[in-house]
Amino acid sequence: MSNRTDKKDGKIRQDNYKKILNAAEKEFAKSGFKGTTIQSVANAAELPKANVLYYFKTKSDLYIGVLKQILTIWNSSFDQATAEDDPAQVLATYISEKIEISRIRPDLSKIFALEIINGGLNLDEEFRQNHRNWVKGRIEVIEEWAANNKIVVQSATHLLFTIWASCQHYADFSAQIAQLNNREMVEADFDEATKSLVHLILKGCELEVPGEYC
Repeated sequence: MSNRTDKKDGKIRQDNYKKILNAAEKEFAKSGFKGTTIQSVANAAELPKANVLYYFKTKSDLYIGVLKQILTIWNSSFDQATAEDDPAQVLATYISEKIEISRIRPDLSKIFALEIINGGLNLDEEFRQNHRNWVKGRIEVIEEWAANNKIVVQSATHLLFTIWASCQHYADFSAQIAQLNNREMVEADFDEATKSLVHLILKGCELEVPGEYC
C-alpha cells in the first residue's frame, strides 16, 4: 500500500512540477522576468502559490528552471551526435527539430531571446558554464567532421550561430512574418522553411541533402 501511495504522490509532484514550468514559460514570454511574479505563475498553473514555492524557492530559481528546460528541448538529438555520425543527417535533423520547436513552442525562443537581448543578467554561473560546455562539445564534433573531410566549414561556431538564428527567426519574428505574408504561418509553411534551410545550410557545407528533405 505504501509503495502505491509513494508512486501516486511522486506522479502528482511530477505533474505539478511540469505544470508550473509550462505556466512559467507562458508568463515569462508574456511579461519578461521583471513583469512576472510567483503569484501570476501560480494563477496560470491553477495551483496555490505555496505549491510553486515548494518546488522553486525564488522567482530566479523558477526562471533558471525554465531556461534549463528550454535548452534541454532545443538541444534534442544533437546532444548525442558523434564524429562517427553522418553530418548531413545530423544537421538536417537538428534544423528540422528546431523549426518544429519554433512552430509548436515559440515562447521558448522568445524568453531566451529577451534574456540575451537584455544582457543575460539573470543567468547564473552554473547555467552559463553548462551552456558553454554543450557548445564546446558540439563544436568539437563539427571540427572533427571537418578534419576527416566529412564537411566543409570555415567556422563550426558560426555554423551553429547560423542554424540558431535561422530556425529561431520563425518564433522570434512570427509577428513580422505574419504581417509580410498577410497571414499566420501554417504547418506546410514550416515544412517549406525546413527544407529551404536544410538545403541552404547543407549545400553551404558541401553536403548532400538527405532524401526526405528534397
